[in-house]
Amino acid sequence: MDPLDALTEIAYLLERERSSRYKSKAFRTAADAIHGLSDAELRDPGLRRRPGIGDSTYAVIREALEGGVPERLAALRAAAGAAGGGALRAALRGDLHSHSDWSDGLTPIEPMVAAARGLGHEYLALTDHSPRLTVANGLSPERLRAQIDVVHGYTDDDFTLLTGIEVDILDDGGLDQEDALLRELDVVVASVHSKLRMESPAMTRRLVTAARDPRVDVLGHVTGRLVEGARGTRPPSEFDARAVFAACAAAGVAVEINSRPERQDPPDDLLALALAEGCLFSIDSDAHAPGQLSLLDHGAARAEAAGVPAERIITTWSLPRLREWLARDR
Repeated sequence: MDPLDALTEIAYLLERERSSRYKSKAFRTAADAIHGLSDAELRDPGLRRRPGIGDSTYAVIREALEGGVPERLAALRAAAGAAGGGALRAALRGDLHSHSDWSDGLTPIEPMVAAARGLGHEYLALTDHSPRLTVANGLSPERLRAQIDVVHGYTDDDFTLLTGIEVDILDDGGLDQEDALLRELDVVVASVHSKLRMESPAMTRRLVTAARDPRVDVLGHVTGRLVEGARGTRPPSEFDARAVFAACAAAGVAVEINSRPERQDPPDDLLALALAEGCLFSIDSDAHAPGQLSLLDHGAARAEAAGVPAERIITTWSLPRLREWLARDR
């Protein structure tokens, strides 16, 4: 097996299982370190002393050169199991919620694009965080303008990288970014990241106000809950879900089905309520690393189990149709 492929796949699978970011980064660093090396250079015992190569990554390189699948990779493949199938997963054409190292993602934009292409995506929206979320290195207006120029360079005939943002919903329902910039972007995902335990009436007003904002396209991880994972668990925010989903349906704002297993947001009962209220949906990965883009399997499985029709999921739409919808209130 090619050592570069082995290291890259291990990093990808570690990202998919949301392992420690340091583990996946070590394998991506090692992959960068051996990129372009000849077979003879890879077999040189001095390779172990090259910066970026550690004991674990060196072992993977040696096992790959011996002609088999490295033990670490085989174990990760077995743990990952078969990729999620199903008609709905196959119908997905893209993903409208992802992050890069411009904010709190683990990698530059290019590996995210490569992974999206590898999954057969027609489009991906890059939605790094807004300024208020300083812990996530949120983008100031100046940094966001610079990113927009970079994003435009990743589009060709087969794939489109859409400009976007995951904008913080402020306490009063306002949005944490300049109006002109939000209107310039292709995709605006609006999410709550602070004061998640706000009293129900205030949280309801906050979410309804955001849903009615003509700049918003997708309402992200609506309850903010966590049900598993390294960050522990967190109860869902309390609000009048019927009022929030009615506002989304009236404004044509899509309710995100967040595919991260630690979120499973919205919960099953609220997913059924949003469906009954006539909402559109967006199945998104909320990926912070290339391997996490494949988490769409989980979101698609939940949507399929809930009986959400593919026609009401905007990430099954063709890019021309999606663009027409995104421009509805611009």
